[in-house]
Amino acid sequence: MEPLSSILFGLALASIHPALVAGGPPQESGAAKKDDAYNEKFMKRAIAISKTAMNIPGSEPFGAVIVRNGEIVGEGLSHALASLDVTSHGEIEAIRDANRRLKRLDLSDCVIYTTCEPCPLCVAAIGIARLKKMYYAATLKQCDEAFAVLPANGRFPVDVDQLIADERAAVDKRQPPAEQKMDAASFEVLKTWALERKAALSK
Repeated sequence: MEPLSSILFGLALASIHPALVAGGPPQESGAAKKDDAYNEKFMKRAIAISKTAMNIPGSEPFGAVIVRNGEIVGEGLSHALASLDVTSHGEIEAIRDANRRLKRLDLSDCVIYTTCEPCPLCVAAIGIARLKKMYYAATLKQCDEAFAVLPANGRFPVDVDQLIADERAAVDKRQPPAEQKMDAASFEVLKTWALERKAALSK
């Protein structure tokens, strides 16, 4: 099986055109490149965040931090049940936090530290955010092993293998089943928006 990052990373990177990213791509300095090197204090911070799940109802022990130029600019904890949001994974929350703090979508000058190898949802988000490097702690296999003691209602699980299979499959071969309707009307909206966006950017 291909590495999880190779499955979705290219697709995710291609999903946003640079012209549509607020503020444009950040300028990277030599100092920023040096700060890409692994720093244990940031992984320790991510693990500390994951430990807070012990005391926060509706959360799970997945923590992440985003670092730019040696400073934390985003932090996240998985709390899907508490927020009733299936996308509330640690990496996603850290990306949201960094986007807000930096006031831009492009995080290509940032590094993410996460306490577990990301699921396909988070791989895609990491790619779309253009994070330039990831450091992770536990593997998905270790996560499965740790959570094997839980009963069926112990958590809201992610079927990673099914998500990978669906991502690779054509849209009409995925689960759940899909049917295309009103494509012309939707395409007209997409085309009109793109033309208006182009005009706005040219001013």
